[in-house]
Amino acid sequence: MKRLAYWILPLIILICLIPVFLIMWSSWFAARHGCILHEGWTNPCIVDGHDWGGTLSSAFVSGWFALATLPVAFGCVLVLAVLALIDLSRHIRSRQKD
Repeated sequence: MKRLAYWILPLIILICLIPVFLIMWSSWFAARHGCILHEGWTNPCIVDGHDWGGTLSSAFVSGWFALATLPVAFGCVLVLAVLALIDLSRHIRSRQKD
């Protein structure tokens, strides 16, 4: 069961960080292509004949989900750290008995 936790908890953390990655990607993309990006409204961003304005605006505004997901990620990090400390202490105790 613990091995499963070592796989699931990092996966949950990565999923919770998606809004942060979207903010970074949309900001990088807009800056690289000289587009205006803010939360007020959607500005056109024409790159290679395709308007990325709506996609960038949606990705940037979805960063507000981080207010809900980052505490969950922090909780998962704490649980993962506690599990690792418990396993480490058990490993050290088993080594001292030998």
